[in-house]
Amino acid sequence: MTTARPGAASSRLRPVADGAVNLLIKEPGRFFGLSLDIFRALFKWPFQWREFIQQAWFIVGVTVIPTALVAIPFGAVLALQMGGLIRQMGAQSYMGATSVIAIVREASPIVTALLIAGAAGSAMCADLGARKIREEIDAMEVLGINPLHRLVVPRMMACAFVALFLNGMVSVVGIVGGYVFNVMLQGGTPGAYLASFSGMAQLPDLYQAEFKAFVFGLTAGLVAAYKGLNAKGGPKGVGDAVNQTVVLTFVLLFLENFLISTIYFEFVPAKGS
Repeated sequence: MTTARPGAASSRLRPVADGAVNLLIKEPGRFFGLSLDIFRALFKWPFQWREFIQQAWFIVGVTVIPTALVAIPFGAVLALQMGGLIRQMGAQSYMGATSVIAIVREASPIVTALLIAGAAGSAMCADLGARKIREEIDAMEVLGINPLHRLVVPRMMACAFVALFLNGMVSVVGIVGGYVFNVMLQGGTPGAYLASFSGMAQLPDLYQAEFKAFVFGLTAGLVAAYKGLNAKGGPKGVGDAVNQTVVLTFVLLFLENFLISTIYFEFVPAKGS
């Protein structure tokens, strides 16, 4: 009969405990510290305008067409679903308002965030991770160049800047797609669609959506920078960092979306209330 050693159970549980501590305490702490360093480097002069323009152009090139293609069916699905539900409730005159407000308030920032995180964030993480494993980041630090100011800040601001315009594009494309499907497929009238929208929508809805898009862009840039600058283990480590960037960014974006929407509905009353 064999007897287990007293420390055997604790030794088996130690990796689990260490992993939990790293996930819940160490990783958020390191991410918060890096975020503070990045925002401190944001106000360091001179700003890297050339890098910012190059990165913004790259993000536009990889996100504009996919964003437009996603926005069209997104707006159409919302129009079809909301239109069918409202028709059952006997409130056909509010078809335009419900579908358009849903697109402007929620759908457009979410679509923008997903494309920014999936395309721009992953590319940013891969670039920084490749520089890290080739020891370019260490070489910059030896030469007295701050990699956060030189590489991370312009990329992060490019993500946030482009997200503002992508959000506006998604709103316009989604509204046009919802209008076409509502009027042509569901028998709605153009006048009622536009009148209900103008009767219930308000300008703060657009401000909230633009603020969300800007925050989502900053978040995607911060997460990509954190994972890219901490990549280890060669090319495989860079690939793992890219995958973790996309997943973690999606989780943070949905959490931020919930918090911002809750605060908005708490302090901004609905139109006509």
